[in-house]
Amino acid sequence: MVLSGLKIFVSSVQKEFKQVRLDLKAFLTGDPVLRRFISEVFLFEQIPAQDRSSDEVYLKEVERCDIYLGIFGYDYGFEDQDGVSPTEREFDHATLLGKTRLIYVWGSDDGNRSTKMNALVQRVGTELVRRRVENISALTTEVYTSLVDYLDREGALRIPPFDAAICNGSSTDNLSRERIDWFLDKAQRERGFPLKSSTSTKALLVHLNLLNNSIPTNSAVLLFGKDPQRFHVTAITKCVHCHGTVYQRPFASLQTYGHDLFDQADQALDFVLSKIQRIVGLRDGGLTAPSDYELPPEAISEAIVNAVAHRDYYSNASVEIRLFSDRLEIWNPGRLPIGLTLESLRDDHPSVPNNPMLAESLYLARYIEKAGSGTQAMIERCLKAGLPEPLFEQRQGSFVVTLWRGWLSDRLINRFKLNERQMKAIDFLRSHERITNTQYQEITGTKRKTASRDLEDMVTQGIFKRVGEKRGSYYVFNRSI
Repeated sequence: MVLSGLKIFVSSVQKEFKQVRLDLKAFLTGDPVLRRFISEVFLFEQIPAQDRSSDEVYLKEVERCDIYLGIFGYDYGFEDQDGVSPTEREFDHATLLGKTRLIYVWGSDDGNRSTKMNALVQRVGTELVRRRVENISALTTEVYTSLVDYLDREGALRIPPFDAAICNGSSTDNLSRERIDWFLDKAQRERGFPLKSSTSTKALLVHLNLLNNSIPTNSAVLLFGKDPQRFHVTAITKCVHCHGTVYQRPFASLQTYGHDLFDQADQALDFVLSKIQRIVGLRDGGLTAPSDYELPPEAISEAIVNAVAHRDYYSNASVEIRLFSDRLEIWNPGRLPIGLTLESLRDDHPSVPNNPMLAESLYLARYIEKAGSGTQAMIERCLKAGLPEPLFEQRQGSFVVTLWRGWLSDRLINRFKLNERQMKAIDFLRSHERITNTQYQEITGTKRKTASRDLEDMVTQGIFKRVGEKRGSYYVFNRSI
């Protein structure tokens, strides 16, 4: 059986979940698997003005839908003359019509839930299985799991999504209890995860939707496996340190990291940090001197974890980290989800993870922060460090993030004695490969003699390095400082 043209009706108090509703629709229509089957996600607030009563419109849309998706929060919402909210009427209508109903209860503090919403939540619990969620990341993961299960039961999935598919040949014996214990402790400390440290492996996997007919999913094996590469050979991270600015052999260093995804992310970050400059400042009276990496570690980590979490695991390529003398590139096999553009990554945008189940566990361990904010956080951290904005690209079938190395941070500049002309030269060289004496004169409005004196002073201080002789010479940053 092949399903297509599925219509999903999203029901909730609009005011309480304004942004959540928009983000959920973006996820459902952008996910590479779900978008093959979903033709419409109905949000009442997005329909144009009509000469019909609102209750007539939304009940008609419930009749048209294949799946009723309810988000029950703390507010009950507007009540009609009978004291019933649209959300409850929509649920009752879907029940009467025999529609597939997926219900998600937002939050765990039932004491703060309105009396009527509490009653609705309790009533729904006697009719079907609900799932509790705390944020948009958990919501999209739970909705994704429910819809994949629905499509699978209907026989629509010939090839299931990678993260939800069972890992053929695996069992819970292939999972590391040591890693699971680490995760339970980490998730409890970082996110208030509700399961205790004594929770069994099976109970944890069931809670995270990582078990399918008692067989671990691909996500479970990649997150907690003793040897994930036994089942997924290309689920590795390659780290390459290049000489200069060109990707060519011989490499300065090459490392390949396997094991689970947490370990891969940690080792890849350590690889980069061990190769880039670390600037040590003055003690200023303290026992230890402050230090800064030339690239913000948080931005590096964000880019690496995003690649590990969101890559296309059906691809034969691997995540690759390439460190050049002027930049760091993180290659992630796959493409941006439909609905997201390279430009939209710089602004507020919904989270459309390629592998929601992987992303949720990485979020719980605080390897990923707020959904949809990763690229913005990278930009903010680079700009705060005095670096250019990261570059986001689609190249050769991969999504590539480039972080520009900036060993000469603003904090380090303050250690030197530079005039305004020399500061202009530094700004110029941050966006150009080199600067000549003539170019220095043009951007500073000085004579050649003054330009020569300023440039040689920067060579003496170790900021610039002179390349060539006489009139053909030029200046570049002295990155060995």
